[in-house]
Amino acid sequence: MSTTDVPAATTEAPELKIVQDATCTFCGCVCDDIDLKVDVAANRITEAKRACVLGKAWFFNHHIEDRPEATIEGRPVSYDEALDRAAEILLAAKYSVTYGLSDTTSEAQRVAVAITDWIGGTVDTTTSVCHGPSGMAFQGVGEVTCSLGEIRNRADFLIFWGGNPAESHPRHFTKYSLMPKGEFVPNGRKDRTAVLVDVRKTKSAKAVDHFLQIRPRSDFELAWSLRLLAKGINPDPSVEQKTGISVETMRDLMDRMKQAKFGAILFGMGLTMTRGKHMNSEAVLSLARDMNSYTRWVAKPMRGHGNVTGADNVVSWSTGYPFGVNLGRGYPRFNPGEFTTSDLLARKEADAALIIASDPMSNFSQPARDHLASIPSVVLDPKLSETAKVATVAFTTATYGINVPGTVYRMDDVPIPLRPAFESPYRSDYEILKGIEQRIRQRQLGAG
Repeated sequence: MSTTDVPAATTEAPELKIVQDATCTFCGCVCDDIDLKVDVAANRITEAKRACVLGKAWFFNHHIEDRPEATIEGRPVSYDEALDRAAEILLAAKYSVTYGLSDTTSEAQRVAVAITDWIGGTVDTTTSVCHGPSGMAFQGVGEVTCSLGEIRNRADFLIFWGGNPAESHPRHFTKYSLMPKGEFVPNGRKDRTAVLVDVRKTKSAKAVDHFLQIRPRSDFELAWSLRLLAKGINPDPSVEQKTGISVETMRDLMDRMKQAKFGAILFGMGLTMTRGKHMNSEAVLSLARDMNSYTRWVAKPMRGHGNVTGADNVVSWSTGYPFGVNLGRGYPRFNPGEFTTSDLLARKEADAALIIASDPMSNFSQPARDHLASIPSVVLDPKLSETAKVATVAFTTATYGINVPGTVYRMDDVPIPLRPAFESPYRSDYEILKGIEQRIRQRQLGAG
């Protein structure tokens, strides 16, 4: 064949789609200023402008998996067949539990609570294994709060307690708290004083002005000592031995806190998942409240999952409580330890489970995992998670924020709309949950 017969190589550029001000749902910062570049033919995101390293991994690693739309005991089935079976499982249960909800839209969360209410089950979120103690503390002592926008524009003193935002929330420093120039802090970082309280020196320690390395399991004592100093009372000297921090250092910190124009305590799971649990959160929230006798102070938890704050909000305004809510008696009952999923499963009390956008088989205790694997379960997940592998009914779903529109809540309780990049061949959590709810109601009304 002559060279003239060889077809010319075609180098057509891929068709690109630009999505401006997309929302990243990886962590609780829920940054809504991301510009995405999408390869339309490949259904892949090729650029995520302004996203942090975690956000870029979230966007770039997303792809449509070649999986059945639904399975029953591992056998591929249609959505309709799976929906029928899911409704049967939940209706037959005497003590079902609905769990997860942190990585889906608030619209889907609302339907999940409704399903749980119709069947008289227990609804719980991943909050119960992370900031659950903070949810308990809010109900005990309240919360002096604000939006991240106020912290950005007003806060001149920041205390990061029991967290490592430099690695867990990379844009928090640059977008919301430490670095940005604000209306009342026009010089940004130069106008702010930052303190880190933690049991070990993390990357965040390099970004702050003062690092207080406390001894493990002494957060409550330090917070309570600061409360005493705020009221002009000297703490017992033994607190130095307990916390590893001198009273003089505590007094210096309190003097600086009183001189601040607007201060914020931003606390992580290092505070809630150690000795003291909700009492630690209560102490820090009470400290922020006490400081308002002198100046303006707020306290906010640093939330992890993209819409875990939305889960707390939806369950709270639906039932009056944020997580671990039993609806079996026709009215909500809240009791962490009794109605939280990891405990229900470990005690072998639940006889069916509806798991939404979560993977308890990867992080629960072994007794809880063993029992979950032994009972009928309905799992909604974009990925073939460990929980989806043992599910009786497993639905492959579209990914919220990338394929699905809707609403999520930022860690400061501000609702943010989602702008999806491209469609998925799979249904959303909301559509599947609505299908389950409709079948449950039809059978309940038909039986009545």
